[in-house]
Amino acid sequence: MRALSVVADTVADMARIAVIGAGAGAMAAAARLAVAGHRVVVREREATYGGALGRFEREGFGFDTGPALLHLPAVYRDLFLKTGREPLESALTLTQVDPASRHVFPDGAAVSLPNASRGGVLAALDGALGAGAGERWSDVLGRARDAWDATRRPLLEEPLWADWQVLGRDPYPAVRRRGLFGRGRGPTTATLAEVARRELADPRLIALLESHATAYGFDPRAVPASAAVLPYMEQTFGTWYPAGGMRALADAVYARCVERGVEFRFGAPVERIVVADGRAAGVVTADGEVTEAEHVVAGVTPQALAGLVPGGAPWEASDAPAGPPPGPVPARMTVALALRGARPDGTAHRTVVHTDDRAAELAAVFGGGAPAAPTVTVLRPDDPATRPDDAHEAVTLTATVAAPGPGGLAADAVEALAERMTERAGAAVPELRERLLWREALPPSGEALLPGPALAGGGGRFLRPANRTRIPGLYAVGGWSHPGGGPAHAGMSGAIVAGLIVNGDDWHGST
Repeated sequence: MRALSVVADTVADMARIAVIGAGAGAMAAAARLAVAGHRVVVREREATYGGALGRFEREGFGFDTGPALLHLPAVYRDLFLKTGREPLESALTLTQVDPASRHVFPDGAAVSLPNASRGGVLAALDGALGAGAGERWSDVLGRARDAWDATRRPLLEEPLWADWQVLGRDPYPAVRRRGLFGRGRGPTTATLAEVARRELADPRLIALLESHATAYGFDPRAVPASAAVLPYMEQTFGTWYPAGGMRALADAVYARCVERGVEFRFGAPVERIVVADGRAAGVVTADGEVTEAEHVVAGVTPQALAGLVPGGAPWEASDAPAGPPPGPVPARMTVALALRGARPDGTAHRTVVHTDDRAAELAAVFGGGAPAAPTVTVLRPDDPATRPDDAHEAVTLTATVAAPGPGGLAADAVEALAERMTERAGAAVPELRERLLWREALPPSGEALLPGPALAGGGGRFLRPANRTRIPGLYAVGGWSHPGGGPAHAGMSGAIVAGLIVNGDDWHGST
């Protein structure tokens, strides 16, 4: 292998940047860096881009296989604004989903929650669950707003602080009148489940709050109360759907990268990162190709990154935990349903059918088993791109399940779980069995794991590894690094990494 020269053949204002992986966060960084004048080459081991933003197609039907809705669209609006004159909406049609979600509970009660309307949600909950339900929910989300305001910048817009330990204190406010923890008495220890039990009481409201955590891969019995920011984000900033599904968002970001000169090489797994003179100096692919670079941006899991560099994990011991929070990381199970018959007018885009045994479901998901009665999210977009014609409908079912072992889930286990999910989805889709043309179970894979966004509290255990590493010139990007998982957070990780490279490692975030 020829020797690497870190600065040869470059000009003062241009650096060669090697990006590993073509997920949303990695592509967001690549586009920003290309606009800043750098030469960017992305290597992706798979045959396509997008990471978790996948799509399954069969017989004219199309289904998202990853996140199905977009929250905080401002992240991608900013990306398109900063990388060209064309706004996001010039490349993508975004529609607010209204109602944002419909929830069906085991006792038969159902409620439709309007999009981005605190007052509307309050009224809807009162009408469906009884007087006072809306106020209790609103009180919790009001306290979640305080937690959001206290941590939005360090958890979303800035590189992870060197003194990240201060983020180990839960910013969710104390509720003295109900005997919870008090401010000024050290880090709080209340979990989201404890807050739900004490502040909401109604098991349906508890299920509503906890389901937001499990959808992101968090165990409400272990995650800090600050996880209440998850429903707060949805309720405050809205729920959006891109025409063509979330895969269309990946298409738009990829196209922007190509327009700005980013080079993509697919089917090109990186075998190792070259470190020369103490800093990242390039990458070597599995076929032995060497690419020199002044900076390397890795959009892979912390465990995978540790295997690419000499000395293991490229973070100091004092850095934020170089891996997921304690306990197993669950995954997303997807079932694609092709239905005959048109989608009825007034159908909710997203319906959540809640389990009738919450304790058993949590024990299974976070204990390595298969839930007998999983909470199922039923997605029914009114989108011609998802169906062969208007006489058919594409329905996607998702559930949070235990991550598969090294060999994956056995075929009979996958089919059995798909059957249980289909049975439960009948509560949201009348005459589902009669309309069913075919069903395709898409078992959880590596891209279906749910890393979840970074959260304050829990002693810092729910933070993600820093974008900067102990190796100069090497950066981590994407859902497994700061600020965590989900399309919006992954997009912000790309913005942070680009800011560090363009402005230097002492950059403290956007102003």
